[in-house]
Amino acid sequence: MNNITDQLKRDEGICEHAYNDSLGFITIGCGRLIDSRKTSSGLRESEIDYLLNNDIEDRRFELGRSLKWFHELDDVRQGVLLNMAFQLGVNGLLGFPKMLAAVQKGDWATAAVEMAASKWFRQTPARADRLALQMKEGVWH
Repeated sequence: MNNITDQLKRDEGICEHAYNDSLGFITIGCGRLIDSRKTSSGLRESEIDYLLNNDIEDRRFELGRSLKWFHELDDVRQGVLLNMAFQLGVNGLLGFPKMLAAVQKGDWATAAVEMAASKWFRQTPARADRLALQMKEGVWH
């Protein structure tokens, strides 16, 4: 051992998933408390942003691999698909073949109609309505 980082990794351990520490508190990484029952625990906004940006880039990569035309879309419509993939997973998004076919053709109105005709739309109407409008209009909502 030659530094505090190595020592703490050994003593605290490293876990890629949330776990309960020896006192039953929810912990992540290397001894990082995130349990709401413990004061001074949780993530800083910068850490949340870091994790979110990594997740967005992962989805962007997956969508580019699954939908060869994804990167040809404008940022606003890429945002719709990224948002849906974040909520539903990429495989869940791929379960919208009619909507995706309309997006690929640039038929934004049909894409929005297909979004509105889904179980997803009924389950999360505020989010889905906002995203369908964003798809149709091409502006951030």
